Amino acid sequence: MLKEVLVVEGKMDTVAVKRALEADTIETGGFNLAPHTLRQIAAAYEKRGIIILTDPDGAGERIRRFLTQRFPEAGQAFVPKADATAHNDVGIEQAQPAAILAALAKVRRHEYKPESEFTNRDLWQNDLAGAGGAAERRDQLGALLGIGYGNAKRFLERLNSYGVTRSEFDKALAQLGAQHG
Repeated sequence: MLKEVLVVEGKMDTVAVKRALEADTIETGGFNLAPHTLRQIAAAYEKRGIIILTDPDGAGERIRRFLTQRFPEAGQAFVPKADATAHNDVGIEQAQPAAILAALAKVRRHEYKPESEFTNRDLWQNDLAGAGGAAERRDQLGALLGIGYGNAKRFLERLNSYGVTRSEFDKALAQLGAQHG
């Protein structure tokens, strides 16, 4: 049983999580978080810790940002969009158990004092911004690093605030290059 409580968007996300592992979940019911749901999340955060596992889409990102502001030490788990898409639908409920377990194996925590290890130059030099296919490369690299997808600005922010090391970055880039080589 997972110690932390997983915060997911809906009932079908809980079903998908339960196929992967034994864990308690709290469902946000979408972005309109009810006061009793926020109290439930706050209690779990204080007692056991929480891991935010929202859909890899715009709505899921808005929910993640909202919750991260209120619960800054929450764990962050990201299922890549490619692993959470089926039948033209994107969501955790579409993810296979292995994809959910892989995301939970790479949980990141937002750091209060973000490092300035990475700059826009790192993105440009590695074709993660300003190049054809940059969005796809960020998506793939984000999956390898466990930080999820983001536009160039958000991706840079995640590199610096989720404690990614230069070594991890270089290793994931090499792995990405090997996949395309």
